[in-house]
Amino acid sequence: MSWLLASFMIVGLVLAAGWLSYERRRPSARMVAVVATLAAVAALGRDAFVALPDVKPITAIAFVVGYVLGPLPGFTVGAIGMLASNIMLGQGPYTPWQMAAWGLVGLAGAALGRLTRRRLPRVPLALACAVAALVAKEIMNVYTWTIGASHTPAAFLAIAGTALPFDITDTIATLLFALAFGPELARLLARTRERMTVEWELLPPKAPPPKPAVPAILAFVAVGSLVLSGTVARAYSANSHAASLSPELSYLSSAQSSDGGFGAARGQGSSELYTAWAAMGLAAAGHNPANVRHGGRSVLDALRAEASTLRGLGDAERTILAAHACGASAYSFAGRNLVTEVLRARGTDNSFDHQVNFTAFAVFALRAVGHSPGFAAIREAAGWIERQQNSDGGFSFGVHGSPSDVDDTGTALQALVDAGARNAHVLGAAADYLIRSQNLDGGFPQQYGGESNAQSTAWAVQGLIASGRNPSALRRRSSRSPIGYLESLLAPGGSIRYSRTGSQTPVWVTAQALIALAGKTFPVGP
Repeated sequence: MSWLLASFMIVGLVLAAGWLSYERRRPSARMVAVVATLAAVAALGRDAFVALPDVKPITAIAFVVGYVLGPLPGFTVGAIGMLASNIMLGQGPYTPWQMAAWGLVGLAGAALGRLTRRRLPRVPLALACAVAALVAKEIMNVYTWTIGASHTPAAFLAIAGTALPFDITDTIATLLFALAFGPELARLLARTRERMTVEWELLPPKAPPPKPAVPAILAFVAVGSLVLSGTVARAYSANSHAASLSPELSYLSSAQSSDGGFGAARGQGSSELYTAWAAMGLAAAGHNPANVRHGGRSVLDALRAEASTLRGLGDAERTILAAHACGASAYSFAGRNLVTEVLRARGTDNSFDHQVNFTAFAVFALRAVGHSPGFAAIREAAGWIERQQNSDGGFSFGVHGSPSDVDDTGTALQALVDAGARNAHVLGAAADYLIRSQNLDGGFPQQYGGESNAQSTAWAVQGLIASGRNPSALRRRSSRSPIGYLESLLAPGGSIRYSRTGSQTPVWVTAQALIALAGKTFPVGP
């Protein structure tokens, strides 16, 4: 066998191993769409600079994708980006080598993200991208060496020396591209990872529509009226509402896997995301997740087993809340001090990762582990959140100026109240934004004017409760209340549908709806 043939076989094995791994992971349809879009952007970015040899943004893009989303998305974006861009630039025997080289760039980004917990500042991240570009170019020098007549070290050095000016150009260009957009792309992808990686499930055909649980809702309002005594209560009686929550609790119990955890839907593999939300939903309904078992393993057992999969600030915050729901300590959780990990993410501007959502969840997490509203990290985080309020009264996932949405406004309201914030104008404007966003079906959309869904409605309900408003009394033009809207989404199996037209991730949706239906706000205790 010739060295040329052997080298191409090695490259082919690298590509095959990468994509077989990706297929075995069975990524969600939404994540596949995200990765495909990123690969297209990488390819177009390379083609756009065709007039400037070796000045291409594809290395920085592939590296950052791996850095944030992990090894398989990073590998795929790098490899597919090269393949797709060569449709215009020209295919050749070098194409598999380029695919392997830039696929490895994505893997390198993933390794760095894991080592640094994705907390690199702009300059170190850009330098890492530049090093990855230089390594990828050296891989291509190996390709040139394999097709030459001589395969000696001296021949390789001659090839590398000839290519050195081009390699340096590509390295510097990658450094500049990464300095220009690296952290911004990383933050965008972090949001994608937190909020868009979901799995979809179709309802059984011809399922009869559920009947609204009117008696339960009326009982709910009656109990709330007794508790109010002239003022709006922030929480409802769990015992009086327990009967109406039994279908949702039955669904979650039936969806628990043999390892004690939960997947996106009944019968799907467990993951920390869905297990954590199930833990909070169960706790809100008055069930200690540490006592909910299947196959001899509890929800808490699954959370500890899944601790090794945690990536970044959002995962740490969510797991702290889930541990709190189970009555467990987050200071020593499966060998990790999750509280320290969260505090390390605190920025010099007192935010957490410069985003409202992460900063709000940091407040929840720190309150869950026992810190008071006077704790500096909580008090100063609340001040930062207040400064991010938009002129319409709402909050966005990111910072001031980004479009407001219901989910993050409900989240910010809870965090501000948890932090003891007393700015009546900020709290009132945020609550008013939520009230204006209610649809005629009683539910809430993610953004004003959109279709109502259960998760946005749950966030709105929690925000309204935190601000002292009674969600059961909120009706737009004689519509049903937000509680009534959630109850109307009850499916025959006990899960809560995402919306009238969708039923994705029923475990996550049902668990989150349970928190709102139980009248609880974050953090949820056992």
